[in-house]
Amino acid sequence: MNANVTQCPLTKGEQVLVAVDGSEHSNFAVDQAISLGGMCNSKIYLFSVVTLLPEYVGMAPDYVDNLTVQAKEYLEQARQKVDAAQISCETILRKGRNPSEFILQEARDKQIDLIVMGTHGRSGLEKLFLGSVAQKVVGQAPCPVMIIPARE
Repeated sequence: MNANVTQCPLTKGEQVLVAVDGSEHSNFAVDQAISLGGMCNSKIYLFSVVTLLPEYVGMAPDYVDNLTVQAKEYLEQARQKVDAAQISCETILRKGRNPSEFILQEARDKQIDLIVMGTHGRSGLEKLFLGSVAQKVVGQAPCPVMIIPARE
């Protein structure tokens, strides 16, 4: 085998779901997915959830519209990065209350091989009280999950 050929480090990595929320942490996750996707001949699904609480929908429809526009913008920015790496890509936007449930459902529906997501690096009481989308996904995912830690 040619020593210059990089092999896919994953057992199976054809379908990669990347949770994107526009943060620096999710940008690092997109970069990692691109790196793996190039080695593994993957299709990358860029996935985002506009979190809607009932009070937002009824009282602040303009706010919901603004969140949706922002989510589409950062999905498009991530898509441009993936396209530049010449990796097959699809964007998915959902609206609802529980981002982790949407991520898990999409992983099952698309038979995802790997979920990649950034984490904000919360710990201690903040993590306990706020909960963690990443923690819920790791605990219930039907496939491996790669967590990209916050960078200082």
